[in-house]
Amino acid sequence: MIRVTPDISLSPQEIKFEFIRSSGPGGQNVNKVATAVQLRFDLHSSPSLPPEVKRRLRKLAGKKVSVDGILVIQASRFKSQDQNRQDAVERLRRLILQATVKPKRRIKTRPSRQSKLRRLEAKRRRSRLKRNRGPVKDNNV
Repeated sequence: MIRVTPDISLSPQEIKFEFIRSSGPGGQNVNKVATAVQLRFDLHSSPSLPPEVKRRLRKLAGKKVSVDGILVIQASRFKSQDQNRQDAVERLRRLILQATVKPKRRIKTRPSRQSKLRRLEAKRRRSRLKRNRGPVKDNNV
């Protein structure tokens, strides 16, 4: 079991791993050994996550979620397959942890009278500055 919070834990059957060849430099093994990991997690059919967490996770993950609702995390930071697997699981755990936090509701506020006056005064000052940049009138001619 992968524990995310005291209430949420994922079973290993919900996560699928696919090993691919890593891109970039790596010496002799770069073209021979599949060390990079693609973690696939089906958001829609996961019984471990509550619906509101699924909704927030889908929004947080963005392009990492396919049209079918499968979250794909690719890890190729390390040279070993096992370390990359652990890294991908940890990134999934952190993403789900972020999605468990409920966003605070915004309370609408109105600008104070003083802040309105400050804004208008700043606009007047700026207007005067720009007006003074115009052509100079010569009265001696």
